[in-house]
Amino acid sequence: MKLTIGRSALLGAAAIASFSIAGNLHAHGNVTPQAVDTSALPDIDGGNDHWLEENPYTGNPKAIEIGESAYGQNCARCHGLQAISGGIAPDLRYLELGASGDEWFVERFRHGSSHDGKVYMPPFGDVLGQKAGWAIRTWLETQHTED
Repeated sequence: MKLTIGRSALLGAAAIASFSIAGNLHAHGNVTPQAVDTSALPDIDGGNDHWLEENPYTGNPKAIEIGESAYGQNCARCHGLQAISGGIAPDLRYLELGASGDEWFVERFRHGSSHDGKVYMPPFGDVLGQKAGWAIRTWLETQHTED
């Protein structure tokens, strides 16, 4: 088969497109949620079937420790180290404290965020569970800033 200039250009364009798409597919790396050991935290009545509206672990030192680790493993790749966002996702240091911040956090943590068919944050509620979610929120409270 004779390779013409047109076919060569077409094959070259197809190869470039393939490499470009492959790079975009792996841009976030391995985003498989990492398990969080919450056995040291007090149980929550209702488990994952009944989610609380307010953080039961606020100020709990063990929850802060577990939450910091869980955040680093599951959230930092998008929301940034120490919750300082590089722009890809919201900077969680500015998340309101108290009930209103808890409401926003648990909604996003449980159900994720998507718009126009695009997933901006995957849902973590069923994967990591309520105890891990509130531990992450507890650690985030220690990173809060008004600046």
